Amino acid sequence: MDLQPKTVKESKTVKAVLVLPSDTNHHGTVFGGTVMSYMDEVSAIAAMRHSRCHVVTASVDSVDFIAPAKMGYSICIEAFVTSTGRTSVEVFVKIISENLLTGDRQLTATSFVTFVALDENGKPTEVPQVIPETEEEIFLHQTAEQRRTMRKERRRMTQQFYNSLDINKNI
Repeated sequence: MDLQPKTVKESKTVKAVLVLPSDTNHHGTVFGGTVMSYMDEVSAIAAMRHSRCHVVTASVDSVDFIAPAKMGYSICIEAFVTSTGRTSVEVFVKIISENLLTGDRQLTATSFVTFVALDENGKPTEVPQVIPETEEEIFLHQTAEQRRTMRKERRRMTQQFYNSLDINKNI
């Protein structure tokens, strides 16, 4: 496997879709779950482009919905690798919606999704480091350790919660 560092742009993945009636809630705006599905799909492709391996989603940081995307708008899902660990790949994903009649565009949602790269036996495998180039890429790369620390703390707290649950109790 080639573990030569790769630039962020080598992983950049973009998908554009039209918000159709079947994608919307009773407010006429896109379902959050639909947006989250697109985020997972596009960010997984970015992680696979970077690692050239199969990947599995390890975590999704909070998905921040900033502005609604209405029926008839397009949404553009953009994802790229911001940081890597030994076997993990952090991907930043953002959704930009556009009113196709006026050209008005707005940031609709953002998230960070972390993947683990897998070898042909389904075991975690090493991934190349990432080389940030633009101001945005450098900022996201420099702040990745803070997000990693927050994820570890969230996992620890979640494990404590799981340990307190009685899963054998009848619901």
